Amino acid sequence: MTTKKPLKNPNRPEPGSQIKVEPIKDLKDIRTIKKLLASKPRDLALFILGINTNLRASDMLRIKVGQLRGLKAGEEIEIKEKKTGKSRRITLNKAVVITIKKLLEAQAYDDNEFLFRSAKGAVLTVPSVHRLVKSWCNDIKLKGNYGSHSLRKTWGYHQRVTFGVGLPELMVAFNHSTQRQTLDYLCVQPDEIKCLYENEL
Repeated sequence: MTTKKPLKNPNRPEPGSQIKVEPIKDLKDIRTIKKLLASKPRDLALFILGINTNLRASDMLRIKVGQLRGLKAGEEIEIKEKKTGKSRRITLNKAVVITIKKLLEAQAYDDNEFLFRSAKGAVLTVPSVHRLVKSWCNDIKLKGNYGSHSLRKTWGYHQRVTFGVGLPELMVAFNHSTQRQTLDYLCVQPDEIKCLYENEL
């Protein structure tokens, strides 16, 4: 008697491979997600912090309230990266400061508590953030593959495409070894190469 092999799920990656998530490229979609989360202070703060810094989700989840309380736009916080063990200083812009302030006003926090908690008070996990980002993008019917890493990629994508920041600066920000690695990471290269073919002679 022969046993049938289980059907292969085309959406499941091969063992050892990773699913590549995308940045949110359209500013209109970013605005739509902000509106979607307007009544959810924690989720809005997570989204705004994520797309306005190049912090990994694992590092955002380790931020404590005391690091942020009373900060003004342009001031810095120091983060010890979970992945590398290195300390980094991150400057917070006006959008982040305003959103964090609203979150702290929405509920009581002690300075030694983690900023991003579940409804039961536990610290959010990276898989939880991944599911949240995916759900936000699904809710606005955004096509593509999105997850927790999309927030960080969105920051880098718009630094390059919207604000024209140079590749050398972004390479340093992401700790990449080549410009090609940075372009590939931000899903920028395919768009820029496509533009080459649109130039008429």
